[in-house]
Amino acid sequence: MIRAVVFDVGECLVDETREYGTWADWLGVPRHTFHAMFGAVIAQGRDYRETFQEFQPGFDLYEEREKRAAAGQAEAFGETDLYADVRPALAQLRGAGLWLGIAGNQTVRAGRILRDLFSRDVDLIGTSDDWGASKPDPEFFKRVAHVVPFAVDSILYVGDRCDNDIRPAREAGMPTALVRRGPWATIQWNSTEARELPTFRVDSLLELPDLVSKFNGSER
Repeated sequence: MIRAVVFDVGECLVDETREYGTWADWLGVPRHTFHAMFGAVIAQGRDYRETFQEFQPGFDLYEEREKRAAAGQAEAFGETDLYADVRPALAQLRGAGLWLGIAGNQTVRAGRILRDLFSRDVDLIGTSDDWGASKPDPEFFKRVAHVVPFAVDSILYVGDRCDNDIRPAREAGMPTALVRRGPWATIQWNSTEARELPTFRVDSLLELPDLVSKFNGSER
């Protein structure tokens, strides 16, 4: 049975359109051009961080984040950046008695924002910076399994990427849900992995309560 649901952050809970737009501004390139290159890099199976190298060779994302913060332009997201289905889906899952968590590749700064936004809605918020392990490293999912108070095969991990979320979570023994939104899921959706690996494929997080209920009923 699924007893816990753990969510990725970017393009799962948070629409990152505004944030990547500010990166284009920081680099001094048109947003349309930046977004086009971003999509091309992902479609080629490359690390999204290579996008920055295309415009500024030697770009160090960590250093540039610190420079942005020092300039009063720190990375930020808030309530208006959440996908519209996030709050109602969390409420329905909580109402069904499920343990809820958020765990993604995020900075310490982003972790503080997440706790401000969701501390009353979920049981745990963890980030790669908190744990010293980043997806798709198996160690990240070991940390998830360690902090969730249920067996690993009872933890549904929800994300938007086959490579970073679905495949490593499944390899860790978790059921998974792939949500179709953001650049990764859009590009990967018709791939063999996207069709075959996830336990569930959804267009909205609001599909999860019924899917989990049916899954648990079939497990009895």
